Amino acid sequence: MPSRSPGRSGNPAADPDIAPPVREQTRQRVIEATVDLLEREGRDAVTTRAVADAAGVQPPAIYRLFGDKDGLLEAVAEHGFATYLASKRVDPDPKDLVEDLRAGWDLSVEFGLDHPALYTLMYSEPTRSASPAFQAGMQILRGRVRRLAAGGWLRVDEDLAIAIIHATARGAVLTWLSLPEDGRPAALLTALREAMVAAVTRQEPAVLDSGPAGAARALRAALPGQTALSGAERHLLREWLDRLAADD
Repeated sequence: MPSRSPGRSGNPAADPDIAPPVREQTRQRVIEATVDLLEREGRDAVTTRAVADAAGVQPPAIYRLFGDKDGLLEAVAEHGFATYLASKRVDPDPKDLVEDLRAGWDLSVEFGLDHPALYTLMYSEPTRSASPAFQAGMQILRGRVRRLAAGGWLRVDEDLAIAIIHATARGAVLTWLSLPEDGRPAALLTALREAMVAAVTRQEPAVLDSGPAGAARALRAALPGQTALSGAERHLLREWLDRLAADD
């Protein structure tokens, strides 16, 4: 009988010499099996033995692929962020910026309600905000907020607006899931969304003409009433605003 070289177990996931594509396929199969188990039976059902059985691998393979159970759960959370990111529909030039904000918030909440166990895992650890997929999703949100600011719709600072939008969507999902099914007010999610919109946007844009020129004209008109700047500072700022306003 041919002898096997040292370190080869016969298990693709456990073999350190296995081709990276096969190893990645095995890793992905384990992650998907974990997600399925998590969503069908809850977090307590996610044991290394149960995951190994569902994925068709031996338990040691999970440790070789993920380090430990916590490493597996981190990978599952990253998979959740990536799945959510793939579901995002991004309009680079929406006709209605406030409606675009509502649509993005609704999509985030719907994802959480459709994947309650996965969503809870994704947001159970603050450190998961370092996830590349999470950060990519936040960049999409930042783009939405930047367009609102450029259009004169934003009521608060951009960073604060991002925090409010993210916190209200996350809080809406986790609050909804914490309530008994017969105690979930039908109007709750809509009320929370509209409270978010009212907190971060104006009813009418402060700048009638979007873009730097329109913003410069709006700020130039309000400049005489400002007392935070010295006369020399106001003069210099007006010169800059005149240049921007002329570049239309």
